[in-house]
Parts: sequence; structure tokens; C-alpha cells
Amino acid sequence: MLIETTEINGFLIDNFNQYKLEEGKTQGICPICSSDRKPKNEKAKCASYDWERGIGTCHNCNKTFQLHTYKRKGKSEKVYVKPPQKEQVEEMQISEPIIKWFETRGISKETLYELQITDGQEFMPQTGKTENAIHFNYFIGDQLINIKYRDGRKNFKLYKGAEKIFYNINSIVGFEYCIIVEGEMDVLALHEAGITNAISVPNGATLGSNNLEYLDNCIDYFEDKSKIIIAVDSDTAGQALQTELVRRLGAEVCYLASFEDCKDANEYLLKYGKEALSQRISRSKPVPLENVTTFKDIEDEVTDFVRNGFKPGFQIGLDNFDSIFSTYTGQFITVTGIPSSGKSDFVDQMIVGYNEKYSWKTAYASPENTPTYLHAHKLMRKTWQGMPTVADIKTDKWNQIADHVNDNYFFIDMERYTLESVLRKGAELVKRKGIKCLVIDPFNKVRAQDASGDVNVYTLEYLSQIEIFAKKYDVLVIVVAHPTKMYKDAKGNIEEPTMYNIKGGGEWYDASYHGLLVHRNYEEKTVKVKVLKCKFQNLGENGAECHFKWDLSSGCFVPHNPNLISDDKLPWEL
Repeated sequence: MLIETTEINGFLIDNFNQYKLEEGKTQGICPICSSDRKPKNEKAKCASYDWERGIGTCHNCNKTFQLHTYKRKGKSEKVYVKPPQKEQVEEMQISEPIIKWFETRGISKETLYELQITDGQEFMPQTGKTENAIHFNYFIGDQLINIKYRDGRKNFKLYKGAEKIFYNINSIVGFEYCIIVEGEMDVLALHEAGITNAISVPNGATLGSNNLEYLDNCIDYFEDKSKIIIAVDSDTAGQALQTELVRRLGAEVCYLASFEDCKDANEYLLKYGKEALSQRISRSKPVPLENVTTFKDIEDEVTDFVRNGFKPGFQIGLDNFDSIFSTYTGQFITVTGIPSSGKSDFVDQMIVGYNEKYSWKTAYASPENTPTYLHAHKLMRKTWQGMPTVADIKTDKWNQIADHVNDNYFFIDMERYTLESVLRKGAELVKRKGIKCLVIDPFNKVRAQDASGDVNVYTLEYLSQIEIFAKKYDVLVIVVAHPTKMYKDAKGNIEEPTMYNIKGGGEWYDASYHGLLVHRNYEEKTVKVKVLKCKFQNLGENGAECHFKWDLSSGCFVPHNPNLISDDKLPWEL
């Protein structure tokens, strides 16, 4: 008899040998199809059992199944609302009309039961009344985490306040690979084709949004996967989702599957059948090699350029700055300025702007920006656009902004910062949280491990490591660098530094994609931001500058025209 194990690949077993099969045997009956076969064949040993992986495979129905059930791996950082639990769901019956409708989509009653599909009455906000709705039940372990409702008009909604996770996430435990699709119907279609380890995103693909909260909540389920097949829709939104999943999960384990002339897996099942659908998945191809680009890889970008010409890159939402500078991801910006000039504060303004416009999340490696709670307070003020008071604590606005700062800004805290350890942590935060920005502030407090030898060689190697990271993970990196050489003019004022004033200056100018100067005028109480370098002409203007007033309450930089006598009003006062 097999000795019960407690875990497989880091997943704690909840119910060992859930089908009560012959323990330790490598051959036996299939718990899925054997009961449906003729009496003389119902005990035929049609399945193979792999107890080490916890997986069984049937050679009759061609389905795989899990020998055990598992407890949740990892835990949610938030408290969510939970729908009625499994016992209540099991009491619900799926109605005959719903079964018949699914049959028109190529989905059998057996698949509906295996994936615990139910139906019932539900209020749908799109119609303003209670409708008959299909219930796609989202489980982790034996806990019902969320429900997606679909009515007859193809309106959808998720259970209010519930945690977003992948649909059918339990199914991938024990498998070396899994398939990610864009909708629950595609999971059902693949299950029908014998592919049981498929999961779906909960809310489809949304163009312009890369906030994959469900991936954050389920990231531990992918740690043991050597192959992740992404089989999403071929439209623009689907391809944007594919790009973000590859970035988060790692190109080295991702494969891509397409459905030829069909929109998705369910449509392919209806048109070509189960076997053909299974073959489409088995013929998935690795993500194209890194560092090798073909015309087909970039044809969309070339087409857009031919149609629309040069376009600006990502901007921060301040018109005077956006008119002279923008950027791409996969690049890095060097920000310099004399001490107390507002470099770090303006970088925070940029980060908050990218977050407001594009929902980018950011990680900070800021040894000098301590204690961390004061840095978090700065970001809170900029988001709040004012100074929260004691009376604001735990109000709805406080809680909303506190949650926002918590979910979008991450502070790397190390006893000893090294560039290598910061970039490793940054890579982890790309995978687990989906960051799009990394701030290193200042660079001389985040040293490379090998800091000996010629300063120019060291600087070039340092910046090369940052560039490799930025490109690999499609992240924008901002490096704050203090000047080491500062000179005074005839009046005794400190002259504006350039990138050549940073230690190893020539390499900073040559290697950086972009350079910005932040310089404070104490007499005028203004801050100037100047473009020291912009690598591409469509992204900015070398030598251009813009001016700001600094608002004490919010910590925000307010566009200022130095040629006007009166001060500019704050944006929220206009």
C-alpha cells in the first residue's frame, strides 16, 4: 500500500486519493469514464496512475485527472467577500434548457458536471432586472472564491467584492504545463477535447490595461511549470493580454497557440472537432527567441508608423513636461541635479503620473528615501493632491488611497543594497506584481558587486546590466545620480550640472537613453526640469526645459510660466 504523502511540488494535499483508486498501482480504472461503460468493461484497467506527480491518464477517454485535491498555495494579501460555499452550490441543479444550450456549443453534460457549472436567478445590472444566468464557479481547493454570471443576452458580471483568480485553477496542480485561455467557454471546449489542465482569465482581455490582479493572486501556481501555453483571442486586446502574460511569466517557459481562422477555442471546437482542437494546442510554438527580430514580429509597428508617423512615448500628465519629453519602456532615464534640488521628488511625480495615465506599478530601491513611511506619505499626498489630516484617517478617501498606494508602489528594503540583488528583486516583482517601473535612487548607494577597477569600465557595466533588465522585462528604469563635480559661477551660485558631472560622466551620457536635470531656483522658489539627452527625436527635445512651482500641501509639481507675473493656479483650482 502506498504511504500517503503530504505534498506534491509544494502543494499540500487536502484529500489524498480522492477517487479511492488502488493505491500504489500504476494501472487501474478511470474515475471519469469507467462507470459509463458496459458492465463487462467497467472494471477494465484503462488508466495509468503517476502517484509521484498525482496525475492519472485514461487511454479510453483520453482525459487526464488528478489523484488528489489540494489546499491553496500562497495566500491573498487582502480580505475579500466570498460567495455561498461549495455545499450550497452543490444543492443547485443545472437545468435542462441550459444543458441543451451548451450542447449547441459542443459542450457535453459530463463536462458541465466535472467543472461544476450551475445556473439560477441573478440580478444583472446591464438589464436592471433578475435574469436566468449560467454560473461559472471559481474554486481554489474546496473554497468557492468567485462566480461569473452570464445571462441570455451575453451580459456578464462577477460576484461583487470577491477575489479575482483564474477559472479552473485547481486543474493545473501536478501538471508540468498548463494552458491559459481568455474565457470560461474555452476552458470547457478544451476539457471536451481531453485537455483538462486549462485555465481562463476572469475578465477577458481589456485593451490598455495590464493590471492582472488574478495573476498576482495565483502566481504561486506557476512556479513548477516548465511550459505555459497561451491560447488567447487573436484580436488586439487578446494580443495585448498575451504580451503581458509572457512578460510576467517569462518568455523562456511560454508557448503560443493560435486557432487559425477561428476567434477562440470554442469556435474551433465547433468548426473542426475535438481532435483538431487538441492538435492545435499540441502544436503550440515557443515564444520567438529573445534578441532575434523578424519583420513579421514588428509588422504592426511598421504599419502604424507608415500610417501615423512619429508619435510621442509615455507621458506623465503635466503638459509643459510632456511637450518636451516622453519615453518608452525597455529604456532607462538618468536624473541628476545638485543636492536638495528635488530630484527624488520629481521622480515621484513622474511615477505617480505614469500610474494615473497607464496604471503602471513601480518598485523603489531608495536607500536614502527613508524612513519608508515618509516616502509612502509623499506618494499618498501626490495621489491625494493635498495633505491628509488626522480627521481623514480611516475615512473612505483615506482607505481608498491607502489601498491604491499599497497595490501600486513597492519599497525594496535590504540591509545591503547591490545592483544585482535589486535587479533580482525587480524581476520577482515583475512576475508577482506586474511592475512596469523600477527606481534606483541614488545609484552610488546601490553598488554593483564588483566595484573595483576603472570607473568608466565600472559605469558602463553598471548601466549595461540596467539596460538588459529593462529590455528583458519591458520595464522603465529611472536612475537618480548625484553629480560629484560642482562649480560656482562668478556670483557664487552653483552652476547647473550636466551628465558629465556624474562620476564616470562620459559613460553616463553615452550609455543613457535619456537624461534629465532637476534644478531649483531658491530665489524664485521654482524648479526647472531640463532635457539633457533624448535618444529619439520623437520622444523629446535636447536642451528643452520647463518650470514648476512646488505645492507644499500635496508635494505636487505645478506647471509654471516664468514669464508671467502672477503665479499659476494649482490644476485642481482651475
